[in-house]
Amino acid sequence: MNLSPDVYEGRSISAAAVAAHECGHAVQHATAYGPLEMRSKLVPAVQFSSTIVNWVLLAGVVMAYSGSTTLLLIGIILMAVTVVFSLITLPVEFDASKRALAWLQHTNITNNNEYPQAKDALKWAATTYVVAALAAVVTLVQYIMIYLGGRRD
Repeated sequence: MNLSPDVYEGRSISAAAVAAHECGHAVQHATAYGPLEMRSKLVPAVQFSSTIVNWVLLAGVVMAYSGSTTLLLIGIILMAVTVVFSLITLPVEFDASKRALAWLQHTNITNNNEYPQAKDALKWAATTYVVAALAAVVTLVQYIMIYLGGRRD
């Protein structure tokens, strides 16, 4: 497991929460947690699509204004792969935090005053994934709207 120096050497509640969260991912790997397995299978497709999607979308939008939407549709499909990845990431991250909080509470790593702080730290960390997924979905919808507006039936 890789931890940043701030987390590994940290003595804060948030460092303990982040380390426990990462341990939650290790448990997910060990137990073949379904959403993590699915996300891992998508990694090669996401790596490929993320390297070319911006260029394909840019060219597709330009071409859509001249009446050809095929390249834009290809860009939308490439972007949809990354959107699916973002959405599958949500249960993976929430589950790792759930496991972390259970471990922190049951092992008495945190006391009654510290546990809510750890929970809050993990909640705000999870919020970043929610915002990223929401932004990805909204951006995908935006390109779909451009595609639908540029089609000439």
